[in-house]
Amino acid sequence: MTVSRILDHKGWKVFSVDAATPLQAVVDALAEHGVGVLVVTGPGGALAGIISERDVIRALSGDAAAALRKTAAAAMTRDVATCTPEDAETMVMERMTARGVRHLPVLAGGKLVGVVSMRDVIRLRIEKIEEMMRVIEAEAALLK
Repeated sequence: MTVSRILDHKGWKVFSVDAATPLQAVVDALAEHGVGVLVVTGPGGALAGIISERDVIRALSGDAAAALRKTAAAAMTRDVATCTPEDAETMVMERMTARGVRHLPVLAGGKLVGVVSMRDVIRLRIEKIEEMMRVIEAEAALLK
């Protein structure tokens, strides 16, 4: 299974914020969209980083009121692991595990086209296993 198939199933929509977005607005956007990460964009919509719930918590530790006035750029992860629509699910899982992340922005031709999460990969793997079980049960019933 490829990232493209995962995104066909879950959707290609990407929630993002500009690097200059105040952290309070980042928190609001995470809550509004019900997501765990937002892609942070720079000039021309280019990928500048990613900001996760974990990044927000780190930024808020200490003086939370002051942190909420900082920008997404101040709290985001800059060294972002990415993938492409053609990448296999196994490679995506290995990359997430090696980097200790749960989300990967998906780039096609250098442009941001989606975000895939560990939950997305696991959900489709479970569906694939359930489908295989149905086939096995159907074939077993025919053998009786």
